[in-house]
Amino acid sequence: MTPSAEQQPPGWTFLTNHSHVLLSIWQQPDIRVRDIAALVGITERAVMRIIGELNTAGFINIEKSGRENRYTVVPDLALRHPLEKQHTVGVLLETLSNRE
Repeated sequence: MTPSAEQQPPGWTFLTNHSHVLLSIWQQPDIRVRDIAALVGITERAVMRIIGELNTAGFINIEKSGRENRYTVVPDLALRHPLEKQHTVGVLLETLSNRE
């Protein structure tokens, strides 16, 4: 008997850690770095690096509120890869998200 898909750890996924972090932020703008790390399965340091890269590239904005951050995704930016550049970040996130 082979284990179900839920029981097997993924060897690879279709989406990158960048897209997983972005999706986490899209679904919960006030999410903490430690919670993103747990959801994505990477370190907090890796999440902070990815958030910095997404911010530098203009895909997210970061608003400080005391010691906490609130993130805003910029949904109208085109995806970066030439095969996907006709689609926006917002379209990808809406497709993947259960957010209303």
